[in-house]
Amino acid sequence: MSMSIQFNTLRYVETLKAGGFTEAQAKAEADALATALGESSSSSLASKDDIYGLKLDISEIKSDIKLLKFGVLLILGIVLPGALKTIGLVH
Repeated sequence: MSMSIQFNTLRYVETLKAGGFTEAQAKAEADALATALGESSSSSLASKDDIYGLKLDISEIKSDIKLLKFGVLLILGIVLPGALKTIGLVH
């Protein structure tokens, strides 16, 4: 999901003009900033939906890890006693 950062370009242009920019310079700067904000927001900023999706993924991975731990412990509980008996460490 992409999101855009909105800003008041007219006010931005007026502020630049009040600071000494010509009309053309102020408009060019406003266009450049709008383009830069649009590009950065669509490629590198995470939305709330992106974060929520990652949290769900992490939660699923945690559940998978817990299941794997249980499986390993179960297998060790079954295999280890037999192996220890086979090599003579347990009677």
